[in-house]
Amino acid sequence: MSETVQAAPWWRRVVAWFDVRFRSPAAIYGLIVFTAFVTIAEDHSDDVEDMLATSVASLIIFFIAHVFAHTLTEHAEHGFRGATRNALRHGAGMLYASVPPILVLVIVDASGGSLADAVDYCMLATFGVLAILGYHAFQSRKAPIWARLLGALATAMLGLFIVVLEYGFH
Repeated sequence: MSETVQAAPWWRRVVAWFDVRFRSPAAIYGLIVFTAFVTIAEDHSDDVEDMLATSVASLIIFFIAHVFAHTLTEHAEHGFRGATRNALRHGAGMLYASVPPILVLVIVDASGGSLADAVDYCMLATFGVLAILGYHAFQSRKAPIWARLLGALATAMLGLFIVVLEYGFH
């Protein structure tokens, strides 16, 4: 008996690609931490480029620390190469999730926007990504539309609340 396996439509493959990269604890953590770095760097930067460079460098340092910690904890079980490969795969979401706010900062800088505008738009991009992730989480649980929308709003607001808390402690 021969079964024909059909490939998923292209749009489902694209959605699956984004899902794997953006819907992980590391991705959500990276998005929130990056946005917190942006708000903190705003106080010490003269322009958007400086703020962006400081924030990206800080995120990369956190990513390296994450990979180091993950590799160290899995080294005995998977060996150095296997543990490092798993760590890079696991932590990559931290970098992927920062792409939307980074693009926003680059666009604001290229259009001559102010430092305050850049931070505002970065927060808005983060709010949007978190809202989409929250909506998807409630959709996956087959929640009614009102619960999906409320969940999206609550997810985004909680994420930004964490950013504000982080800013307040620095």
